[in-house]
Amino acid sequence: MSFEVSGARALADIPCRYGTSRLLVRGPRRSLREPYIAFLGSSDTYGCFVTRPFVALTEAEIGMTCVNLGCANAGVDAVLNDPEVIGIAASARFCVVQISGAQNMSNALYRVHPRRNDRFLSASARLRSIYPDVDFTDFHFNKHMLTTLHDLSAERFRAVRKEIQRAWLARMRVLLERLGAQTRLLWLRHASFDTDSPLGGDPLLITASMVDELADLSGGVIEVGVTPAGQSDDLDGMFYGPLQAPIAELSLGPCAHEVIAGQLAANLRTVL
Repeated sequence: MSFEVSGARALADIPCRYGTSRLLVRGPRRSLREPYIAFLGSSDTYGCFVTRPFVALTEAEIGMTCVNLGCANAGVDAVLNDPEVIGIAASARFCVVQISGAQNMSNALYRVHPRRNDRFLSASARLRSIYPDVDFTDFHFNKHMLTTLHDLSAERFRAVRKEIQRAWLARMRVLLERLGAQTRLLWLRHASFDTDSPLGGDPLLITASMVDELADLSGGVIEVGVTPAGQSDDLDGMFYGPLQAPIAELSLGPCAHEVIAGQLAANLRTVL
């Protein structure tokens, strides 16, 4: 079941594709002829359920075309496996990369859908050997699978966590090397009342030390604390159907997008 596409189509900005890319990113399609800033990211960058995501708001503040290449539920794999999107981002005057959760990418333990990176496809022999008591055909989403594995054995999960984080760092290094030095990392740190989550807050499984390891490959990190719309009473101005309400409450609302855009604009003005 997919919520993000139907929610997006309720808005004026229909999802679009660029060139030969297979990724559905946030519309409207922008011209790539003039200097532009490219934004790579997942659901927050896409701006699910809001009419003006922070990419559009940043464009209004700085006066330069901002191309939203955000794709709902995308991880690092979705971008790295799409040469068209990589080419657009690498050709930009500047690029902003939202830090996505480490769980949504293929690694030595499991394989995810190549575009909808939150979808779990299969476990490797290595993961099955760590958890021989688990039937992996029961899982459809990475987060559900990983949370279940942790609950079964926190001790065994340490090896899982370590491998996922190692793979994420390696993949992010490849991405940043392809994009070049004119890149900023955007770290949207989601506040959550669920402080006991074994995967931590969004972006999942990401630590400050991991982000620090990538600092030298980018022009710096823009860190913004955000709170999901349901917790911050920021649902006014969001568009979603009754079945989408639980997802919308976990997404960022219009006020959060305004805060992000303000901090992005202030940072980008110093380099443009």
